[in-house]
Amino acid sequence: MIPKVFKEVIDLGDGREISIETGKLAKQAHGSVVVQSGKCMLLCTVVSNYKQADVDFLPLTVDYREKFAAAGRYPGGFFKREARPSDGEVLTMRLVDRVLRPLFPKDYHSETQVMIQLMSHDDDVMPDAMAGLAASAAIQLSDFPFECPISEARVGRVNGEFVINPTRAQLEESDIDMMIGASADSVMMVEGEMDEISEEEMTEAIKFAHEAIKVQCAAQVKLAEAFGKKEVREYEPEREDADLAKKIHDMAYDKVYAVAQAGSAKHERSAAFGEIKEEIKASFSEEEQEDFGGLISKYYSKAEKAAVRDLTLNEGLRLDGRKTDEIRPIWCEVDYLPSTHGSSIFTRGETQALATVTLGTSREANQIDMPSYEGEERFYLHYNFPPFSTGEARPIRGTSRREVGHGNLAQRALKGMVPEDCPYTVRVVSEILESNGSSSMATVCAGTMAMMDAGVQLKKPVSGIAMGLISDADSGKYAVLSDILGDEDHLGDMDFKVTGTADGITACQMDIKVKGLSYEILVNALKQARDGRLHILDKITETIETPNTEVKDHAPTMVSRRIPNEFIGALIGPGGKVIQEMQKETETTIVINEDPVTEEGIVEILGVGSKGIDAVMAKIDSLLFKPEVGSVYEVKVIKMLDFGAVVEYVEAPGNEVLLHVSELAWERTENVSDVVNMGDIFDVKYFGIDKRTRKEKVSRKAILPKPEGYVERPPRDNNRGRDNRGRDNRGRDNRRDDRRPREDKKED
Repeated sequence: MIPKVFKEVIDLGDGREISIETGKLAKQAHGSVVVQSGKCMLLCTVVSNYKQADVDFLPLTVDYREKFAAAGRYPGGFFKREARPSDGEVLTMRLVDRVLRPLFPKDYHSETQVMIQLMSHDDDVMPDAMAGLAASAAIQLSDFPFECPISEARVGRVNGEFVINPTRAQLEESDIDMMIGASADSVMMVEGEMDEISEEEMTEAIKFAHEAIKVQCAAQVKLAEAFGKKEVREYEPEREDADLAKKIHDMAYDKVYAVAQAGSAKHERSAAFGEIKEEIKASFSEEEQEDFGGLISKYYSKAEKAAVRDLTLNEGLRLDGRKTDEIRPIWCEVDYLPSTHGSSIFTRGETQALATVTLGTSREANQIDMPSYEGEERFYLHYNFPPFSTGEARPIRGTSRREVGHGNLAQRALKGMVPEDCPYTVRVVSEILESNGSSSMATVCAGTMAMMDAGVQLKKPVSGIAMGLISDADSGKYAVLSDILGDEDHLGDMDFKVTGTADGITACQMDIKVKGLSYEILVNALKQARDGRLHILDKITETIETPNTEVKDHAPTMVSRRIPNEFIGALIGPGGKVIQEMQKETETTIVINEDPVTEEGIVEILGVGSKGIDAVMAKIDSLLFKPEVGSVYEVKVIKMLDFGAVVEYVEAPGNEVLLHVSELAWERTENVSDVVNMGDIFDVKYFGIDKRTRKEKVSRKAILPKPEGYVERPPRDNNRGRDNRGRDNRGRDNRRDDRRPREDKKED
């Protein structure tokens, strides 16, 4: 039976389309769609259990995977099978999760899985830009309780014109790479990197993407209506008790307000809030506590959130006593670790990052091997968030998605300031030692200073700041918070991180929790963020104003040299023997790459100190040495032979040539040692390739004056003793008549 297929098409302009199709694949899932643009196809399926899980949160899993078969490739590694997700896949999962999660009801706790798979790849289509659309479209076909359709779109700007879902080639020319997630009514998520753009330009890019997203949301509604929108499933909601909520609010609000108003430190504030909560719990009998379950804690948290928000809106004060635009105290230090190539400490309030820099060759580049993209990164940043940074003890099970996401944000913030001609592969590692608000932005600041300390010639220093927003729709009041605390991260209506130089924004990450946020408020928030960034930038440049001009004494120096491709084999040697011995003797690292454009070899030499590097450069100079005909060169005798001496060019050790005995002197030379000896240094003239011997010819006598009375020896007559007809001087004809058979000589 041929399945009935339902399909909607979205016009992206420029002849590009996105189609959403359902009814053909994965029909046992609660919702499934195939989203296609060009030859790129994503299959998205969604399933949610009908039984509520015994947890107080939504156990949502968003999984995005790229199948190597989609690009006609085999997975790397021994097992030839897709294994753990790559960082690129993890980043796409986070982009989708951050938009979907807020649209499920707060009391919906059924285990839910959203699985997105790249089934067919197109080099001109970037699949991550369609992952959010696929996820939302599949949910619209299900019976999940989900507020409204959403979508995500990438926006770039090429030659001053905004482009939706640009190709990878267009993105390389773009000064903006932003992913926006939104519903038809509200922008919910923004993440991306920019080339020092202004706050107004960033806002215009968001608006442009939102208009495209509105069209994609409308297409999902049409598809669901054509398919037959299912009734939303019924589920057991969380228990609510309005009287209990009011009672706890009345008991907690004023006390929490007073503690928040005191502006105490994190541990003191937490202890005070904990005492209020325990006091409220103690006011209920054991039977009441058992009957109400977790409602007491839930309603206390709501009262605490309301009191803290009201303090900020009414008095412009925050939990730690700061004003809304005030930055916490900052201290910085560079060159803290003696053995690293570069290091720094950045401490802002109770957040601290220790950054290190390691310099290497292209061999240390981070290799990216995904079905949708193959390449390498010569600059990359890793972020580690150990549990002790928040005073916790918890299991460590590899790199978390959060660590991947925060590290990627800091990397995107800094990479545009690493010069294109930087000879090194640069790895930055950020260790978060304390955390109370925006460790990713502390990583940006610490990474900037560590690279400057290492001698990486950054174009401009970069700083970052985390911002928050508290608003009241009824009164119209709102407050933008600069440099938010960890406690302020979850109680606000928007948290966003902005990085940049003194001249513009380089990266951002926003999560907007309030509907219908006006662009006016957004621009004001971004401008306040700029003031904060510049303040932090001043603290950075007070610590280290410009990059160090040289790398540290114990850090490697990198020198690059281009050589013609035909010399690469000689430099490597048979089986790599020459280059391996050279690296061992000079204590350097030598990497050779081929430039397909110029058809040259790029030799990278990495070594501590100049001695080893100079030795390698001398070897390359020797390899590239080509004597010119008619020129005079200084040579050294390295071997004595009966018929001459082997000499090497002093300016190109290793380049040898035979000086024949006849070219030593004008006088007849019986023994080579009569004229030269081992180790002698003298000048010779180069004559190029000798036509007779077909070997290079040099001469010592050619630059010596001829002895007085010297007579040139007449040239040898090779036809002496023969007449023109081939007869010798005895009249015999030595020419053979091939027409007459030759008689064999008989044995005696």
